[in-house]
Amino acid sequence: MPIPENKRKIPVIVGPTAIGKTSLSVAVAKAINAEIISADSRQIFRYMDICTAKPTLEERGSIPHHFIDHIDPDQYYNAGQYGADGRVVIEEIWARNKEVVVVGGSGLYIRALIDGFIGEGEKNESVRLEIRERIARLGLESVYHELEIVDSAAAAKIHPNDAKRIERALEVFELTGKRISEKHAEQVVEINFKPVIIGLTCEREELYRRIEARVDDMIRRGVIEETKQLIAKGYSPHLTSMESLGYREIIAHLEGEISYERMVELFKQGSRNYAKRQLTWFRRDPRIRWFDVTKYTAVELVDEVILFFQASENH
Repeated sequence: MPIPENKRKIPVIVGPTAIGKTSLSVAVAKAINAEIISADSRQIFRYMDICTAKPTLEERGSIPHHFIDHIDPDQYYNAGQYGADGRVVIEEIWARNKEVVVVGGSGLYIRALIDGFIGEGEKNESVRLEIRERIARLGLESVYHELEIVDSAAAAKIHPNDAKRIERALEVFELTGKRISEKHAEQVVEINFKPVIIGLTCEREELYRRIEARVDDMIRRGVIEETKQLIAKGYSPHLTSMESLGYREIIAHLEGEISYERMVELFKQGSRNYAKRQLTWFRRDPRIRWFDVTKYTAVELVDEVILFFQASENH
């Protein structure tokens, strides 16, 4: 929706994994006297530090960060909750006479925060299990056809093999009696700020090099031990948080399903694919001003981003 020109502006830093969003956000926040709101759907979980590439304790110590270590790995938290909570935190930061920097690679979280998308409500375990049993008994194709019947608009946007999204769309319909497509369309809230969106990018080969170097670094820093500790704490490998990128490959290795070498290969491949999906999502948004990180030194990039943000205030 259009945002009135008198609304306060906030820099929103987006881009694929391993591109350098965190270091830039900290530098920009220091320069403009801001606090940081993380828009990362995995960094919200406690105990999941290395695999989610959280800012270091030093970075978090120098600039207040919000929505990091926000919930436990077995808790449910959706994009709609994040968007609503994030807008409250923005007001609180402003009340402290500080600016706000938003940073993250989770497209749905960004959308929920800056465009007012609200999630579809709480999950219901019994309903979800019943749908899963139908999928196991009747087959995914049959259950997808159910979705086509009750919500053709949602089905048109969901791949017939995407079991999780099919399950979620049917769950929302069965819980609320409303189509998930209608709920997405109707649940729009007024936004009290104007996002100035900065996208970070680089050539694909360089991005993949950075991604693979990051995975190697995670392994050196103990991401396998981190995964073991999560399991030791009692967190099931079947939790949504534990089935996310990196953890699922490591768990498969720990359970003897794949070799160490295959685990590393799949971790890197999955990270590359995730980066491609992130870029596909963000490139649909014409508001984003893209910066190739290889064209600047770290200091130059900070200066260019701040200049762009300040100039945007005049338009």
